[in-house]
Amino acid sequence: MSDARAKKTGVLLVNLGSPATTSTSDVRAFLREFLGDPRVVNLPRPLWWMILNFFILPFRPRKSAHAYRSIWTDKGSPLVVFTRQLSDKLAKRLADDKLQIDCAMRYGKPALRLKLREFNKQGVEDIVILPLYPQYSSTTTASIFDVVADEFVGWRHMPSLRFISDYYQSPVYIKALADSIRSHWQSHGQAALLLMSFHGLPAKLTEWGDPYFYHCQATARLLADELGLRDKQWQLVFQSRFGRAEWLKPYCVEVLRDLPQQDIRQVDVVCPGFAVDCLETLEEIAIANKEIFIEAGGNSYRYIPALNDSDAHVEVMAELIKSA
Repeated sequence: MSDARAKKTGVLLVNLGSPATTSTSDVRAFLREFLGDPRVVNLPRPLWWMILNFFILPFRPRKSAHAYRSIWTDKGSPLVVFTRQLSDKLAKRLADDKLQIDCAMRYGKPALRLKLREFNKQGVEDIVILPLYPQYSSTTTASIFDVVADEFVGWRHMPSLRFISDYYQSPVYIKALADSIRSHWQSHGQAALLLMSFHGLPAKLTEWGDPYFYHCQATARLLADELGLRDKQWQLVFQSRFGRAEWLKPYCVEVLRDLPQQDIRQVDVVCPGFAVDCLETLEEIAIANKEIFIEAGGNSYRYIPALNDSDAHVEVMAELIKSA
């Protein structure tokens, strides 16, 4: 009988993904995979297929490619680069011959399915999946689980699986966020208001049982308490509304336009729902939304970066994996 202590454990940090390059064709391929996921868009498939293929994919990729170029680095997509660097640092932090740590993407490369198959070939019998979404949503976390479950259907030897569905109220995560904000304030000063901006979702999803909205509320409250903020010093908002349906409120852009009218002309913005910086934080929040606020009469707008591949973030990941 083999020694149970000799079993190999594989850990996968899984993020959303990114186009391979900033070319329009690569962005189109990425959007086709991303927006084609039934978990992402909750519309009848025939209707959405027509909208996607006749109204979105012919036009949106060019605009999105321009946005990606504004934040692209010499090493590639910030989301992929930071995720890989976080994974590499975590592997060094938890150095163990029987522990293999890697990263994968739900859409694009490195593909989640291929990384799972690599684990299988390497004899990994124990798998930990850690989606880099602190707040659970059926549109993100559940989509990762779908791929894992579907991939396992074809395996003869099923590994043991531990799937970390969320960590929105993890003390180490909240503390790491708070410490990063305090550090930013020490270097740049503290604005009159801290906006905690989360990715938006259609409001209907909450009615259907998706707990994302409540997870965001809990994270925001815990973070405000950890920072010792009074209610007037922070606000929860949601970004990236798409389409005409009602999404989670309040909308970030509407709040930013209204704040100068309330004589609040200095804001700091943090995005606690993003493990690493990406197009949405670096282009939409840090650039586009800043312009909206300044044009509305604001004086100072600062985006506080995500935890990215910081040592504190490595410790958060390490604790979550140990807990699993």
